[in-house]
Amino acid sequence: MQANRLDIHNSDIPALCRSCEARHGGVCGALNVDQLIELNKHSKRRRIKAGSEIVGQGEATTSYSNVLNGVVKLSKMMADGRQQIVGLQFAPDFLGRPFLSESQISAEAAVDTELCSIPKGVIDRMITESPGLEHKLHQQALKELDEARDWMLTLGRKTAREKVASFLYLIVSNINPEEEESFSFDLPLTRADIADFLGLTIETVSRQMTKLRRDGVITIENNRHLTCHSLDRLRDAADID
Repeated sequence: MQANRLDIHNSDIPALCRSCEARHGGVCGALNVDQLIELNKHSKRRRIKAGSEIVGQGEATTSYSNVLNGVVKLSKMMADGRQQIVGLQFAPDFLGRPFLSESQISAEAAVDTELCSIPKGVIDRMITESPGLEHKLHQQALKELDEARDWMLTLGRKTAREKVASFLYLIVSNINPEEEESFSFDLPLTRADIADFLGLTIETVSRQMTKLRRDGVITIENNRHLTCHSLDRLRDAADID
C-alpha cells in the first residue's frame, strides 16, 4: 500500500491515470507503473448518456470498466420480462465480473456517466499476473456482498420512511464521501426507479419524501434536486448506526 501512495504523482504514470479516481481509490491503485502504462494502451474513456445501456443481461462480456463519474444502475430481468433494480455503482467502482463469459445483469447509466473501459482479455491476464489487482477485486466483491446484506435488511425490516431515508443516505455517502454538514445533490433515479429499488409504490416514495421535507431533514427543488441539511438527522431517519 505504501508503494502505491508513493508513486501517485510519478511522472512515468500516464497523464490520464494520474488524476483518475480509479487510480487513487479503485482497483487500478493496485497496479505498478509498467502495468498502468500497459493498461493505458488498451483503455478507452467513454461518455454514456443518461438512460443508455452499457451492457445487457446475457450479453457476451468483451470489456470491463472503471466508473469515473456518474451513477450506473444494475438490473436483473426475469423470464417473463419483469425487471428489478438490484444495485447502484459509483466512482471508482469496477463494473464487470472477471472471467465470466457473459453478463449476469444489465447495466445502464442512471445519469450522464463517464467510464474507462478495458478489454476483457487485458484485465483477465493482469489478474493472473498481479496478486494486488486480484486482491483489490476480491475486496470490492466482498464490499458489494456486505452492501447487499445491508440492503436485504433495509428491504425486509425497515419502514417506508427508513427505506427512503436509507436510499438518500446511500446516494449522499457515495457522491459526497467527505460528509459535509449540509450539501445539495440531484437524485440519480426517477421516483419510479426509487420505488422499484425499495419495493414501494411511487406514491409511498413521494409521501415519505414530503414527510422528510416537512421534518426539515431535506429540501426538495424541481422534484429531483435535494439539499440534505443534516447528515446525522438523515442517518437517524434511516435508522443507521
